[in-house]
Amino acid sequence: MDTTEIEKAKALIIVEIIEYIPNSVVIKTIIKKTTGNVSVVSFDTGEAMAEKKVPYDTFVQIIDGKAEIVIDGTSNVLNTGQAIIIPANTANTVKANERFKMISTIIKSGYE
Repeated sequence: MDTTEIEKAKALIIVEIIEYIPNSVVIKTIIKKTTGNVSVVSFDTGEAMAEKKVPYDTFVQIIDGKAEIVIDGTSNVLNTGQAIIIPANTANTVKANERFKMISTIIKSGYE
């Protein structure tokens, strides 16, 4: 996992800053702060993240391909350009029935 932040004050094409790697999930951090983070993630076909619960809402936007996001047992299929909010403390998993890229944004403040 690349934890180096992206260069600031420079235009980027998000979909181009991360590559697909066969049989892999790749995560690249765009911004990482104590109050939250923004990451871009690529999933090769057949890959998935293990089910988890995060104590914060997570905003996910698909920037290439099609993803399956399962939230509390309900499957949501998202295409390029679509987004979803995964509620805090909710069981979820992300699956790649075909390869895709997404932006994941977590805001950690405001839950006090």
